[in-house]
Amino acid sequence: MKKTSILFLVVMGFLWLYSNAEDAKMKKQSSRQQSEHLERQATLTLDYLLYLPPDYQSKDSFPLLVFLHGAGERGSDLNKVKSHGPPKLVEQGKDLPFIIVSPQCPANQWWPGMEREVIALVDEMTEKYKVDPERIYLTGLSMGGYGTWSIGCSYPGRFAAIVPICGGGIPIRAGNLKSVPVWAFHGAKDPVVPLSQSQQMTDAVNRAGGSAQLTVYPEAEHDSWTQTYNNPQLYDWLLSHRKKQD
Repeated sequence: MKKTSILFLVVMGFLWLYSNAEDAKMKKQSSRQQSEHLERQATLTLDYLLYLPPDYQSKDSFPLLVFLHGAGERGSDLNKVKSHGPPKLVEQGKDLPFIIVSPQCPANQWWPGMEREVIALVDEMTEKYKVDPERIYLTGLSMGGYGTWSIGCSYPGRFAAIVPICGGGIPIRAGNLKSVPVWAFHGAKDPVVPLSQSQQMTDAVNRAGGSAQLTVYPEAEHDSWTQTYNNPQLYDWLLSHRKKQD
């Protein structure tokens, strides 16, 4: 009986130690998960410029245009985002019939690596403002062109149409865009991003049964965006598309 009692105490002691060790382990895991959750929340924060159309108060809903800038506008100075594209146009006083959100990519980051953050921003805009969820459009230039291809391929169901300018992507993923209209632009003499980058992506979309067109400016170098964003037909084309129902 004495040996049995000693054995019982030993076993109970072992179980107590094991239980405390597991409890400490679970607390550590919980603390790490909470820390990771807070970290994820922190990474989902992007500074951005916001434009509301002049008639914002008089209508129930508006299309949302998401603009992704190029590599030169990264950092923490939002004024840089006004250098090109729709933010530049509205800064100059041009009225556009969209809610326009123009996030700024942090320094040393890359739009294709910020996909979750951009989609979280789209969700935020949809919750806070009068966004028509069937008319959300994505566009970007250079690094933002790569981001447009990448985010479009990863979240094709979120966008009614995309406009990547002098960008590129992974052709094998382009089939994801078979239900999303694409209008790409590129300069034939681009020394930074070869024209073939846009050509490969649009060809891949079309091979998959999608609808992608590519406009090439014969004399343009890397700046194929100024002419593109100054063209009223671009905005008419965007507005002609609504997200296809699943």
